[in-house]
Amino acid sequence: MSNALVLVPDLLLIVVGFLLCRYTPLNRTVWDAVERLTYHLLFPVLLFVSITRSPLHPAQTANLALVGVGTLLCGVALAYALKWWPGVDARLHASGAQTAFRFNSFIALAVAERLGGAEALTSMALLIALGVPIGNVGAVWPLARHGGHHYGRELLSNPLILSTLGGLLFNVAQLQLPDVVGTTLHRMGLAAIPLGLMAVGAGLKLGGLKAAPKLAAALMAIRHVALPLIALGLSSLLTLPPTQRAVVLAFAALPTASSAYVLAVRMGGHGPFVAGLVTLSTLLGMVSVPLWLAIGAGG
Repeated sequence: MSNALVLVPDLLLIVVGFLLCRYTPLNRTVWDAVERLTYHLLFPVLLFVSITRSPLHPAQTANLALVGVGTLLCGVALAYALKWWPGVDARLHASGAQTAFRFNSFIALAVAERLGGAEALTSMALLIALGVPIGNVGAVWPLARHGGHHYGRELLSNPLILSTLGGLLFNVAQLQLPDVVGTTLHRMGLAAIPLGLMAVGAGLKLGGLKAAPKLAAALMAIRHVALPLIALGLSSLLTLPPTQRAVVLAFAALPTASSAYVLAVRMGGHGPFVAGLVTLSTLLGMVSVPLWLAIGAGG
């Protein structure tokens, strides 16, 4: 169960952000600027650097990619289907649907390193590279439709999608950043982790989940139960090797992306509801990641 400890610092950062915003001069005005900085610069830099520094060998990981992509697409379909539940509020669904299939890539990389060192990190980097565009496309679609945004424009200007595609192209072309540039970008990216999580805490309002508790429960059931089950089934069907099986199970059981809150706020969604979902997902992830890893090892 030691992998659960990886998530404790992230939860504590959310608490720190909550306390700073409400009980210090670092009020909402400050955190609005932090959200924009994190979403438009620091998160994209971190994704770009992570992908460019991880060698990808698609021929050796084709089945892993199929399991990861298949699991995410099932999550998107299940989350979208909740829209037709009786009594579901359209704005809350558009805001929160993303939390059912998006994932925290920072926690993903930390867990992967514990699972199997360089081999597991490479496998997780591939899943992140494939999963970020899928997750962001799936997240932007309902928010754009509900908020009246132009969908194509949102996708083409989405910094997370652009940085991921840029990192993939850079990686495939086998380009190398100069050491000074690489080190600078790496340090910028590291700042995204604490600032992004504290921004989630700063936007948290107690009782945010009360707006739609049944919807919240359904979204979290998809994120932490349905997706790992799907990944377990697909990995068994395609007979993934043990390390890849563990990586894809951890990937499927991860807490949702902390940037989900930032995206929802930036696109006119219901910020408090999404902040509550992110916090709840982080708590559930402390149980779901080690639990599903144990189930996968026992299978």
